[in-house]
Amino acid sequence: MSVDLLFRFLGLIVFALVGWQVGMLLGSGTEADSYRYGIIFSILGGSFGLLLTPYFTTMPFRAVRRLIKRIPARDLMATVIGLVIGLVISALMAFPLSMLPEPFGQVLPFLFGLVFSYLGIYIMIMRQRDLFDVLDRRLGGGEGEFRRDNQVLLDTSTIIDGRIADISRTGFIQSTILVPRFILNELQHVADSADSLRRNRGRRGLEMLNKLQKDSTVPIQITDIDIEEAREVDSKLIRLAKMLRCPIITNDYNLNRVAGLQGVQVLNVNELANAVKSLVLPGETIEVRVIQEGKEYGQGVGYLDDGTMVVVENARQFINQTLDVTVTRALQTVAGRMIFAQINEHHDSPSR
Repeated sequence: MSVDLLFRFLGLIVFALVGWQVGMLLGSGTEADSYRYGIIFSILGGSFGLLLTPYFTTMPFRAVRRLIKRIPARDLMATVIGLVIGLVISALMAFPLSMLPEPFGQVLPFLFGLVFSYLGIYIMIMRQRDLFDVLDRRLGGGEGEFRRDNQVLLDTSTIIDGRIADISRTGFIQSTILVPRFILNELQHVADSADSLRRNRGRRGLEMLNKLQKDSTVPIQITDIDIEEAREVDSKLIRLAKMLRCPIITNDYNLNRVAGLQGVQVLNVNELANAVKSLVLPGETIEVRVIQEGKEYGQGVGYLDDGTMVVVENARQFINQTLDVTVTRALQTVAGRMIFAQINEHHDSPSR
């Protein structure tokens, strides 16, 4: 039996009994009239209890639970601390205020309790970052574990991509890495897909996350904070980033654009990879192995050690051979950096 059904049944009984008592009181004249009123009001009360009991029992409880689930731990802690401080101050003032003549002695302690509780919560929420930073320095002398800007969010594409594990291991990321529960659920859904390609991607993502937890130099935390108003995972992630005021690590181009439009900082893995690639200038000579044909007639394509694509003119006949080529120009695209080159004039017999 579900909780809603149980409370509906209890509401039916309670309100039916109340309706019976009301009907017996309203019944005038004979005993038959009293019973008739009692039966009518019992049916009305039972119907009311059956239909509306969840609206003032289980539903408010679930709404409060959803609200608490969405509130970050720091906000919740600051709210509780502020409420306690406000109540303590109002309790200290309650005794002298109660000595005032009526009606002030009865009303003012209650009003001061409400005012100072509100002020305590408001001040702690607004200044929690400074207060928690001071607390961190007092206790550990560190950078501040409670700082909001000391966290980053991971999206699904970044976990599946896997490069974040290597980046984290190098120490470039100094923030706590947060993985929302809905991201884990999406990874699990992809890993259970009937499509073999999607299934392999999902399993790779779970393996990369396990590797990240083992090898990362910073803490990896799974957060249960959910955004139930949004259905799409990307929308949930953006709203969560705005709530926590922390950046998102991704390599998804669309998520990058949408998050940027909404004022959320994005750390793009692809942009980082492009930024650390070796820089080559027109006129430089590089060595590249041609492995496939290019899109244009006669072109050959190879790659540098860092993954940069090199398009070599008139190199189609040299596939699977290593050439010395001269860079003619470099082009930065959304997919990464591309280098265009031509075979050196003195290169007569390519090496194998």
